[in-house]
Amino acid sequence: MLESGSESDQYCFILRILRQFFVSFNKIQFPLYLDFIFQDGARRGSVMSAVRRSLSLLGGASRSSSSLFGSSLVGSSSCSPSPISSLIGSSSSSSSPISSLIGSYLFRSFSSSSSSSPRSSSLIGSSLIGSSLVRSFTSSSSSSPRSSSLIGSSSLVDSSSALLGSSSPGLVLLSLSTDVFQNLALEEWIDAHLDLQKLRLLLLWRNRPSVVIGRHQNPWMEADLPVMRRAGVPLARRRSGGGTVYHDLGNLNATFFSSKQAYDRPRNLKVVTDALKRLCPQLDVRATERLDIVLNGHLKISGSASRLSRKSSYHHLTLLHSADRASLSSMLRPSCDGIHSNATPSVRSPVANLSDHAPSLKWEELMEALQVQFNTEFGLSAAPSHVDPSDDSAFPGVLAAAEDLRGWDWTFGKTPKFSLQTSLPGGGHLSLQVVSGRMEGVELSLLEDWIPERLIGAMTDALCGEKFCRKHAAAALSARLLQGGGVQRRVKVLCDDIINALG
Repeated sequence: MLESGSESDQYCFILRILRQFFVSFNKIQFPLYLDFIFQDGARRGSVMSAVRRSLSLLGGASRSSSSLFGSSLVGSSSCSPSPISSLIGSSSSSSSPISSLIGSYLFRSFSSSSSSSPRSSSLIGSSLIGSSLVRSFTSSSSSSPRSSSLIGSSSLVDSSSALLGSSSPGLVLLSLSTDVFQNLALEEWIDAHLDLQKLRLLLLWRNRPSVVIGRHQNPWMEADLPVMRRAGVPLARRRSGGGTVYHDLGNLNATFFSSKQAYDRPRNLKVVTDALKRLCPQLDVRATERLDIVLNGHLKISGSASRLSRKSSYHHLTLLHSADRASLSSMLRPSCDGIHSNATPSVRSPVANLSDHAPSLKWEELMEALQVQFNTEFGLSAAPSHVDPSDDSAFPGVLAAAEDLRGWDWTFGKTPKFSLQTSLPGGGHLSLQVVSGRMEGVELSLLEDWIPERLIGAMTDALCGEKFCRKHAAAALSARLLQGGGVQRRVKVLCDDIINALG
């Protein structure tokens, strides 16, 4: 962390030197991503403002200079060091965090202009991931603890072309987003765009509170939608199968990507169980025949699901570290009774948090242990790198895919056909079919002479074709209240009963 105002002067000094170097060329873009580096919000403001003022002196890059930057700044071993690269990679014992930060930003600048510099592009692609980024620009990382602490163990990958150009056999990516739809869309982007035939990839991600159902599940059978609405918790349908899970920031999600031929769920689970045994030898953790992970033989701490494409596969799992179990219990229960469906049901199991049985287990230790064990199990040396799925320029199409996942047509409209048959509290019986999330064949039987037959017919006609949804049912039925005449109170009671029956 930056601890003194003197850092601002150092940044200004370095940037003035950079400006003098760049002034002989046309303008150069120098992107600023300090929010991913400086975690101490209370102290970063003055430094960031100083850097921004200095960066305002810099401008965009000419074609004529891009190849020079690609060779001397990105740092091919065959290139002789330039004045700027020696400045960036200084191994002086007095080096500050600036050297590693400048290298990281320069990398972003040149990767964004790779189309105009093939040489730069190839160099960037080959030295992309993890600590190789830091090593490329800061040869003094081992002698500069403060530099290492600023960068951490992870670089930031902000270009899809960088991922596509990687020749590494293994990658470990950490998502910066906590939006469930963005992270699910990122999974799909990786599966669709990366060549997984010779690549193993581990993606680690966390979400804000949300409930995630499997591709072939019925949300009204799996989740208490009224409770979720009141709590502002979204429902997401993933593209893989499996059961329903509750996510929050106390739950870790891990996705293992590989070729279809290399798909091996038990081996992936072994990465998790071996990592936990190394961290906490006292814990009794093991994978089950259902490919869950349980603690002490019966407490579920992890559930998993997978998706296999023609050539690729991914297997994702949850890992409960310190999730809100009260919210989990209140939201993972049916919304309404009387549903008959062939949708895949979840298997209810008692759950536990790792923190309940290993209170000293820290998030950082868990994340690092999984990364290390992933490398050990598959014979890799992948360093972790951060990715930001909310940056559509880095991952084109991810935000649009996230909106599709967020939409009603996918979340509810893709529910397998089901029927509802239920008794109404005020008397009577409601029966209907739901196809693609919309009501069909609505039948309403009531006590004799309780409401005129014409009103019953008008109400069932109003519901047919509408979404199986309280809000849409209420809108469709509201007009019928005006036709109630002398039985308007009864019509209102009946409408309320119908709306409540929809969950």
